[in-house]
Amino acid sequence: MPVKNLTTVLTDLFTKHFDEAPEEIIMIPPSGSDRKYVRLRSAKHSAIGAYNPDKKENNTFFYFSQVFSKHKLPVPEILARSGDKQYYLLQDLGDTSLFDILNKEGFTPETKELFKKSIRHLVHFHWAAGKEIDYSLCYAANSFDRQQILADLLYFKFYFADLMKVQYNKPALLEELEEWSKHLSAVRPQTFMYRDFQSRNIQVVDNEVAFIDYQGGMQGLPQYDLASLLWQARAQLPNDWKNELVNYYFEALKTLPEIPSFNEMEFRKTYLDCVLLRILQTLGAYGFRGLLERKPHFIKSIKPALQQLKQFLETYGHIPAYSELRYVLEQLVRPEITKQFEGLNEALLVDTKLKIHLYSFSYKKGIPADITGHGGGFVFDCRGILNPGRIEVYKTQTGKDIAVKEYLMTQTLMPQFLESVFSTVDISIDDYITRGFDHLSISFGCTGGQHRSVFAAECMARHIKEKYGIESSVIHMEQEQHSMKRR
Repeated sequence: MPVKNLTTVLTDLFTKHFDEAPEEIIMIPPSGSDRKYVRLRSAKHSAIGAYNPDKKENNTFFYFSQVFSKHKLPVPEILARSGDKQYYLLQDLGDTSLFDILNKEGFTPETKELFKKSIRHLVHFHWAAGKEIDYSLCYAANSFDRQQILADLLYFKFYFADLMKVQYNKPALLEELEEWSKHLSAVRPQTFMYRDFQSRNIQVVDNEVAFIDYQGGMQGLPQYDLASLLWQARAQLPNDWKNELVNYYFEALKTLPEIPSFNEMEFRKTYLDCVLLRILQTLGAYGFRGLLERKPHFIKSIKPALQQLKQFLETYGHIPAYSELRYVLEQLVRPEITKQFEGLNEALLVDTKLKIHLYSFSYKKGIPADITGHGGGFVFDCRGILNPGRIEVYKTQTGKDIAVKEYLMTQTLMPQFLESVFSTVDISIDDYITRGFDHLSISFGCTGGQHRSVFAAECMARHIKEKYGIESSVIHMEQEQHSMKRR
């Protein structure tokens, strides 16, 4: 189905459900999946529109949502779906996550209470809803079995340890990883395992929590979800919080109609294994997305993940109980490894004098002149990207229009182009801030200065704002000239 139907189908679903058309459609930045999200708003209503070509994943999401809603768990209501089940509308839970609250408010009693609320719901995911779920309907895998656990461990080995060029006995490590995965897969009890239960997937609405992104759930170890929440690398929860919240999990079990029976000491022991497993799985993901795909967010996450690993190894000297794995992990937390992922000093970001000017322009009119006297700066040629202007419906639109944005992000190589641009420009921004420079210009050109260059400049501005907190000056040369002519 052509991508232009994304907003068409979702607008139709919205209009039929609310009996009024949306007045505003906002693209939500893409994540690592093939799912596309937009926020649709009218005068009275708001909803999240989703598109996912993977019907099996959608069916799992719909099924889980139905079960969780039955158990009064706060998950988004599915408002409408298309006949082919590729498009659907969700209840809008806002754009404030528990991670956002933690970053903004810090380690306050109010923030801790939100974590406790999350854990109270987590025990219901595990022990109440988990009893009812038909695990044959899971999307990713039916259970967190030996193969799934080993896959996570090998993810870490190939995409982080090996990329960091750590020297070790490969046959010995592989044998240990096999043994560890076999041991963990045999642990009981098993419940519904959310798989990615962390603060970015917990929304905060009116001081209550709600949950998203659970379609990857399966039958598995409940300890894994608790570890994912409390040892999230970017969250960096204090040790006393972690200990208190682990204990609170057992308190929260008392809210269940039927308290499950298991050996608490064994549960806690497996929890520590799951903490290490989750840290390693996370490093594997950061290695793949950051070291290989060069995505800034993931590169930025490596240092805190290594800090978590170092803290874990220092606190729990008996884990892991495998000598070669222990050796590899101790090599990875050495200062010379961590130093590679040092970010900018936050104080430098606050006090920076750096002003960034962004331009979009038409190569027919020429590259924008330097107005600062510094010379230099970046000029990126977007003409290698498929041009939306060749398609009739987009000819009168610009790179700021939703349909053009969708086309560029889903039907062209613009995402790969921008990732490379971001990585290149970030090198200079980091250096300029550190050295106290006061200006950087970045220009994007295309044939007419209307679609590709405008979109790229807007994306660059958003990236700089999200990563550095710097508001860029954005000038669209052709669009401003058209505006002046109209006046």
